[in-house]
Amino acid sequence: MDNEIRRTKLNLDQSYQRVLYKLVKERSFKFGKFILSSGRESNYYFDGKQVTLHPLGAYALAKVIIEKIKDENINAAGGLTIGADPIVGSLAPVCYLEGLNLKLFIVRKSAKEHGEKRIIEGPKLLPSDRVAILDDVLTTGSSILKAIEAVKDIGCLVVKIIVLVDRLEGGTEKIENMGFKVDSIFTLRDFGL
Repeated sequence: MDNEIRRTKLNLDQSYQRVLYKLVKERSFKFGKFILSSGRESNYYFDGKQVTLHPLGAYALAKVIIEKIKDENINAAGGLTIGADPIVGSLAPVCYLEGLNLKLFIVRKSAKEHGEKRIIEGPKLLPSDRVAILDDVLTTGSSILKAIEAVKDIGCLVVKIIVLVDRLEGGTEKIENMGFKVDSIFTLRDFGL
């Protein structure tokens, strides 16, 4: 493992997107028969956590996301648990190192039943906040729509949605038809699927 990490550090002269591509291609696709969270059957499964929880993958993804939002005047980013959890976690130290004061948050699947009974964890979001919604994969869009609904209930403006991989199964069209911009880092076509 240590040798793998040392070797990957040597490859940082490549673009972060190229590093991500290689990691996604090598680590994230499984082939066989799978039932997706949408209930659909698929002959492959995309496991984004194999990249978002990999040290180099997490760092490279954070750098790509920062590049995608830097000119959008976005001041908050997050998404629905559990797809967004490692992405948000990787953004925190990279934002600190780059001097970015970005509010990072996680949207629960349902509000806590104790304490403050929040559905959104992290710094308090304000109606004036411009938000990016993050996820590792986009299929039907249901997870992203739950996150959008939670931040819109506060009054935040959702500026864009960023996903690691779009499965090209209708989610992008559904979300964009609602007036939101989807920015996929990769689609299945990038991997020949």
